[in-house]
Amino acid sequence: MRKINLPESELPRQWYNILPDLPVPLSPPLHPKTGKPISASDLEAIFPPPLIEQEFSQKTDIEIPEEVLEKYKIWRPTPLYRALNLERYLKTPAKIYFKNEGVSPSGSHKPNTAIAQAYYNKISGTKRLTTETGAGQWGSALAFSCSQFGLECKVFMVRISYEQKPYRRIMMEAWGAECIPSPSSQTEAGRRILEKDPDSPGSLGIAISEAIELAVTDKDTKYALGSVLNHVLLHQTIIGLECKKQLELIGEYPDVIIGCIGGGSNFGGLCLPFVRDKINGKDIDIIAVEPTACPTVTKGEFAYDFGDTACLTPLLPMHTLGHSFVPKPLHAGGLRYHGMAPIISHLVEQGIIKAVAVSQLDTFKAGIIFAKTEGFISAPETNHAISVVIQEAIKAKEEGKEKTILFNWSGHGLLDLSAYNAYLRGELIDFSLSDDEIKEALKEIENLPKPKKR
Repeated sequence: MRKINLPESELPRQWYNILPDLPVPLSPPLHPKTGKPISASDLEAIFPPPLIEQEFSQKTDIEIPEEVLEKYKIWRPTPLYRALNLERYLKTPAKIYFKNEGVSPSGSHKPNTAIAQAYYNKISGTKRLTTETGAGQWGSALAFSCSQFGLECKVFMVRISYEQKPYRRIMMEAWGAECIPSPSSQTEAGRRILEKDPDSPGSLGIAISEAIELAVTDKDTKYALGSVLNHVLLHQTIIGLECKKQLELIGEYPDVIIGCIGGGSNFGGLCLPFVRDKINGKDIDIIAVEPTACPTVTKGEFAYDFGDTACLTPLLPMHTLGHSFVPKPLHAGGLRYHGMAPIISHLVEQGIIKAVAVSQLDTFKAGIIFAKTEGFISAPETNHAISVVIQEAIKAKEEGKEKTILFNWSGHGLLDLSAYNAYLRGELIDFSLSDDEIKEALKEIENLPKPKKR
């Protein structure tokens, strides 16, 4: 079967919260000034009460509000495809399935949490939301979601992506949002960066600082984050929960699960419902894929660090390259983040999932193979997952093993054609970090608290 669809009646009605099922609990986030575990009240300046409650919740299943379900039905459930042509091209005995999250209005998985965050802010009396975005997928998802609930939206877009991906900005503006290149002169955090480096390409850490600064200085404004935090990964589990139902329909279960990671949301959304199975004894390989230009998990340090450059966020226990780290201007802008979701970092530390890094040229090579076989042009971020899918399929062929591989096709690349153009003309280059560069980047967190090894 080429495509497995679920009817709307089978749309999951609860999100899955992995926190109660973790064999070892997460280390708590710490207050940036006191160094003590943060409380719910510490987050009230930037998040509405329902999202704060979800961030700390110990309930395994959390009900999805009817208003959110109705918005989800604009594009959900999303189809699960079998990549038959890719299998034939690779001559592999492996079965390859991908969840198509590119069918959402903004073209990626991001509205799964953007819709939920916009809803909870609306019912809490928020008038406007502010946020950051890298490649523009999160910014466009939040702009779309705010338009659905009548909220104003202001997006700080990492400058290099703002310049590389103008059509993402136009999408945001079409949905009524304001999009500002970051670092900007509109905030104190942005002005400080520009004083040091007027040509700064920006980073997600810088853009987060600008967005949070606006939120804490305006009582009618709250902040929305597209990845990293517990409640964001919670909302994204709709992906994996649907996948489970679809695979059950055809009597399949994955041996290998793969997704790209920048902050961890699409990967967590796919894998966390399966991580529960692995915790309970299922034999599954779960692989997170990041760029060699921003190897947060594979070469970073597991430590407490700020989620932003200006040190406004709580200290999060996560893999990090240091909060002031500015990644090279690779085209997978959504993966240019110095940190990783605490849940994903924790699962890596516990040996439940593993991470690998791939180069920019290898990812685009994989993306072209996928486009020629399956027909879909993938986002540069998604190409990272496809690169490792191909590796695993070839490995299955070499071992003579039949395996079922599942990956998240987290977004389309129809607004990333300039990157494909550069690759096809031989103008795209690889970026990687030396050990000395990583050591230098990590110096700034040497004196911050360390998570306890568990």
